[in-house]
Amino acid sequence: MKIIAYELFKVPPRWLFLKIVTDEGIIGWGEPVLEGKADTVCAAVRELMDTLIGKNPMDIEDHWNMMYRGGFYRGGPILMSAIAGIDQALWDIKGKFYNAPIYELLGGKCRTEIEVYSWVGGDEPQVILEEIQKVVDLGFRTIKINGTNSMRYLDSYAEIDALLERMDLIRERFGNQINVGIDFHGRVHKPMAKILVKKLEEYNPIFIEEPLLSENMEGIEQLAKLTHIPIALGERLFSRWDFKRVLESRAVDIIQPDLSHAGGITECRKIASMAEAYDVAIAPHCPLGPIALAACLQLDAVAHNAAIQEQSLGIHYNTSNDLLDYVSNREVFSYDRGMVKIPSGPGLGITVDEDYVKKMSLIGHDWHNPIWRNEDGSIAEW
Repeated sequence: MKIIAYELFKVPPRWLFLKIVTDEGIIGWGEPVLEGKADTVCAAVRELMDTLIGKNPMDIEDHWNMMYRGGFYRGGPILMSAIAGIDQALWDIKGKFYNAPIYELLGGKCRTEIEVYSWVGGDEPQVILEEIQKVVDLGFRTIKINGTNSMRYLDSYAEIDALLERMDLIRERFGNQINVGIDFHGRVHKPMAKILVKKLEEYNPIFIEEPLLSENMEGIEQLAKLTHIPIALGERLFSRWDFKRVLESRAVDIIQPDLSHAGGITECRKIASMAEAYDVAIAPHCPLGPIALAACLQLDAVAHNAAIQEQSLGIHYNTSNDLLDYVSNREVFSYDRGMVKIPSGPGLGITVDEDYVKKMSLIGHDWHNPIWRNEDGSIAEW
């Protein structure tokens, strides 16, 4: 079997899909996107795919090493996202060839379903209670909320007080019925983060995410000594070498590799195994489309330390199109009791609606994240 062609489809709301075609008619799908840099990743995918035409798609490990080690410059979000989507598509082909889900080719599943959590919008106290109630009514048991807006190195307590007010209301309304993760998006700097982690302890969040940017690991290590709240990060790390420093720090309790950014299924399986040796959980990052989520679930099936799965159904980014729009077998992502079953169909276990993908690729997208500035005009973390 040989790879004979590929196509890229930039589709709304902000996704990029890759289709790889073989001479035996087996097609594989991947999602090689970096939010806000879709065109840049497109160019990287084309450069890499040109080296794979005529090759046997079954030799995934060799192809991965060729794409990564074959270039003098390696790693980083663009190249690793390109590799990730290609890797997903190759695994999809291999699973379809053997008529088996990918997890069977990785040793077989250790679970049949996994908990998923829902991002909840609304920074206003009353709005967030209404949004939480909606997802609780759908059966979700874990939610994630925004921590703060942009913060300066030294800021007032207004943002801190606003977060504490929301947590007061959430615990008053829902008690410990739900788990709450708090995502700071790396917006906070160390002086204010030290205050936040102490004040949040009484609310028992299930984790705090990116209380500092992941490149500030020495600061993360200091925060870990100040709090018992589990610390999560990893969506902006792209390889096992990036995660090695994190795991060796012993400061992080949950890592969040993104299977569309961190080298795909091949690399994230290795990252998960590394984390297991440190008794660190994984919660794959996935505010993306159905192909990325399907890849995550195949990894969740075989990683004993997979604790919970992010997913994007109904997320605020998906105003034009949502998770289920691009698949024919929508029941695959049917959530029950806040859980989703591991797809058991061949390959990734989803059936991509190619006609709809092609139709929406004519619309495409030009999504870029907003640029925030502090009151003094300096750039703020978004």
